[in-house]
Amino acid sequence: MDTIGAVALILVFLSWLIFGAIFLLRKRPPKSKETKRVAAAKWGMALQGVGCALVGSFHRTNWWPFAPLHFGELALAVAAIVVAYASCFFCLRAVRTLGKQRTYAARVIEGHELITQGPYAVVRNPIYLGMFGLMIATGLAYTAWWALLAAVVIFLSGNRIRISSEEKLLRELLGYSSMSMPAMSFFPFHF
Repeated sequence: MDTIGAVALILVFLSWLIFGAIFLLRKRPPKSKETKRVAAAKWGMALQGVGCALVGSFHRTNWWPFAPLHFGELALAVAAIVVAYASCFFCLRAVRTLGKQRTYAARVIEGHELITQGPYAVVRNPIYLGMFGLMIATGLAYTAWWALLAAVVIFLSGNRIRISSEEKLLRELLGYSSMSMPAMSFFPFHF
């Protein structure tokens, strides 16, 4: 790996530390009474984890597989770094916007509200999008291309399970009809 690849890899790795700090160092809200939880979402979370682990497990032998082309190599490194830090920023904004409703489990707490401002005004699941972005950035900086492709498929399958579980829960407990609730889909974007 050359200098450009090494710097990109180090900066992408640091973005994962920032991502972890967003969740570990956030101010813990007071405990709220849980009204309902969906266990099926854990399978989706597990698949997302497998996708991320796959990206971190198979590195490519050549950072830049083509003939020396410094512009292309630099563009790949910059893309990986920009995607990584934009993803962290998006996650940070989402966690702050959610406040006391932020949880790892698919659940509804007493007084739960559907959040539609901040990053949630643009994307229905900004934290999942941020995780996906970090996984892609890692793939661009480190991973064998076949492993990145497999990781994307596995991660998005997990996304599908989590989003479907959460959507069903919100529709049941908050009384949203499909017409009044913002769109949720396989991808974290509004469609």
